[in-house]
Amino acid sequence: MKHFLKENDFTVYEREEIFSRAANFKENRSHHTRSLNEQTWGMLFFKNSTRTRLSFEVGIAELGARTVFLDNNTMQIGRGESLADTAKVFSRYLHGLVIRSYGHEVVEEFSREGSIPVVNALTDFLHPCQIYSDVFTLAEKWGGSGDQLESLKGRKLVFYGDCCCNMANSWIMAASLFGLELVFSGPEAFQPKDQILHLLEQGGLESSYTYEADPLVAAESADAFYTDVWVSMGKEAESDERITQMKPYSVTMKLLSRGNPDSLFLHCMPTHPGLEVTQEVLDSDHAHLFDQAENRLHVQKAILSQLVKPDGLDPTN
Repeated sequence: MKHFLKENDFTVYEREEIFSRAANFKENRSHHTRSLNEQTWGMLFFKNSTRTRLSFEVGIAELGARTVFLDNNTMQIGRGESLADTAKVFSRYLHGLVIRSYGHEVVEEFSREGSIPVVNALTDFLHPCQIYSDVFTLAEKWGGSGDQLESLKGRKLVFYGDCCCNMANSWIMAASLFGLELVFSGPEAFQPKDQILHLLEQGGLESSYTYEADPLVAAESADAFYTDVWVSMGKEAESDERITQMKPYSVTMKLLSRGNPDSLFLHCMPTHPGLEVTQEVLDSDHAHLFDQAENRLHVQKAILSQLVKPDGLDPTN
């Protein structure tokens, strides 16, 4: 049983297939493939969502399947039913499950206790579907197509702000898998934690990031700039303290001026202009947020197709 819980759950060959298929899906949006034909996929969300829910619901429908949206607050999970029992019940009804949760242990338990493919649509630890879409977007801008992954090697991406959030962790994984030069710049207390370093070690991957406290120094010759919200869902009680600490790491045009002239700015959204990024940056030609958002659809369709692909068969037939 194949799951997608973390970035290295696919082999090099499988990753290449995913990005190639995503590029084809994007080029031929009107040609709906049937790799999930007549299936029913559950979407269990513990967190609110815009892009994740919409891209998965549309993508699953375009692959020929139905979706059932499951809100933990209206299910027996909310009254204490175990995840293990829920996973076993889901496996009797569904062909696959997309989960958006707080703890990463939730997706791990569902994959362990159930008997259907599980996709991590976000946890507080990792956001692998988003990072695959971001990698696709960078390859698209630098190589002309989202499957030209060679164009990423040696490129410098600077991540500003909360450098121990799920997106920062996923960029650590992506840098190691795709050959990017990754630089973090944020408050010292928000540097990457041991959990992501242990994951790299377990996967036989090398840590390939550096930390630079000075945001202007970090920006030198950058090919891409990235940031995320300073106050993630579940961290609202820390809002004032986080904003004060993160303020020097807001992405501004001054920072972008230190990068390469054609540098890209990416953000997984939603944005908070005036906090982690200025409105001027969002309005500039450097920003490609809506390309990122669109690419969630194409890349996730490719991921789902890969998960259900029978050995030796083309799931697009």
